[in-house]
Amino acid sequence: MLTELHIRNIAIARSASVEPGPGFTVITGETGAGKSILLDALGLVLGDRADSDMIRHGEDKADISAGFELAPDEPARQWLQDNDLDEDGEVLLRRVIHRDRASKGYINGRPASMTMLRELGEQLVDIHGQHAHQSLLKSASQRHIVDQYAGLEEAVARLTGLYQTISQLKQRIADMQQASAQQAAQLELLQFQVSELESADIGENEIEQLDEEHKKLANASKLLEGAQSALWSLYDADEGSVTTTLSQTVATLQELAQYDAALQGPAALLAQAQIELDESVAEIRNYQDRLELDPSRLQWVEQRLQTLMDLSRKHRVEARELPARLAEMKQQLDDIENADANVEALQQQLTDLEAQYDRLADEISAGRRQAAAELTEKVTEEIHKLGLGDGQLIVDVTDAEPSAHGRDSISFLVSANPGQPPRPLNKVASGGELSRISLAIQVVTARINQIPTQIFDEVDAGIGGSIAEIVGQQLRELARNRQVICITHLAQVAAQGHTHIRISKSPETGTLLDNLGERERVEELSRMIGGVRITDQTRAHASELLESAGR
Repeated sequence: MLTELHIRNIAIARSASVEPGPGFTVITGETGAGKSILLDALGLVLGDRADSDMIRHGEDKADISAGFELAPDEPARQWLQDNDLDEDGEVLLRRVIHRDRASKGYINGRPASMTMLRELGEQLVDIHGQHAHQSLLKSASQRHIVDQYAGLEEAVARLTGLYQTISQLKQRIADMQQASAQQAAQLELLQFQVSELESADIGENEIEQLDEEHKKLANASKLLEGAQSALWSLYDADEGSVTTTLSQTVATLQELAQYDAALQGPAALLAQAQIELDESVAEIRNYQDRLELDPSRLQWVEQRLQTLMDLSRKHRVEARELPARLAEMKQQLDDIENADANVEALQQQLTDLEAQYDRLADEISAGRRQAAAELTEKVTEEIHKLGLGDGQLIVDVTDAEPSAHGRDSISFLVSANPGQPPRPLNKVASGGELSRISLAIQVVTARINQIPTQIFDEVDAGIGGSIAEIVGQQLRELARNRQVICITHLAQVAAQGHTHIRISKSPETGTLLDNLGERERVEELSRMIGGVRITDQTRAHASELLESAGR
């Protein structure tokens, strides 16, 4: 669970810290106090894309850190172990955002990429946004809810991969069949081009080797003259050759070392140098003996290089790419010459892939229909609690044309009253009804969600009165076996929290976060109930809400 969140220089907040408790934590505050800053900061430390505009005006960087405590069986522990980042069940994430350079991430004090932060974050926190009811109208979102509830996301990803491969294979077969009318002319040209390149017999890395040999042959006279000059200076000079001088010097130092041992070291080093000098002279002499002035070979190399250059221009590739170009044209030639056999082989491959697609699509359809029946029952039960009377949400799964997501069409239908036919969600639900249906779905799906921290961002918008109290009770109930954090503007929901955090503006820090005690909670709930004017009656109402919540 999330144990701490520290923010520096994000938006209007200079410095702020929050420590959510276990169970149900509520966060409240006046409009504009900065409640959204908490979610923005948490998203950043979990790997969301950063924008330098999020940095507080006048500052060069922002710094966010979040601490988590892990239960022994949480999947995040295994992820940390697999990445050598485990710290005995504790996780500290940090994100530093700079105005003039890339941001940096850290996991337990060690540098981490944004991908790593996101991968780990997905196993630690699940955020249910306040605008979830808007995306609920989209068919893709409805399908995703069903797949997530049924645990089919991995299977659907495999099905999408199969569908894409099948589509590519179908296109390749169509291209091969369409090209049959042009094959005669294309075949003749390809045969000539392949024959031409095969006749050239171009070796791997030949162009580089020819360049190296050409450089050597073209400068053979200079190389020979240089080697002779070096041998003369080192060994062959009648007087003052390096070899002679060094030999005399070594002998002198060895004789003097009999009188002073301090000269033994220099003498030994020079003796070693004399050995290496002799070896160098021998190598230079061998090089000189092997070096030949061969004009005919130079002419052949130049002609060969010119041939390769001509071929490279003709085929519009670099000379070193000619072997690859030959292999490519051979494949094209094979496709044409063996078109019927190749199409037949691809058709068989296509048949096999389509059979795999059908089997997996059948499994996914069965899983979706089972999940749809469960969601229909459980979400309908929840929306009754939320004051929608005899309303019913029906998750409808029907057959559809094959697609990247399967062979199902998924629709969320609503029947507002008994006897009324179900109709699409966007045709019958008002804004308030839609938000309650969205909340019911989120509560149901969150119960099967294994992520330890669930955050609800003003998902209670558009409701009030006794329904708001029920929402608070549902969230409190959900927090029995996980941490639930809810940003709310309703006193009935806030009263249900085990921990209450208030956000307010501060001249010093920009944003101030306070964990409220009992008396402070009464005052905050009174403000939420009564607004600017707080009376004894509103305080009494606030106290009653807290008492009814079981505090």
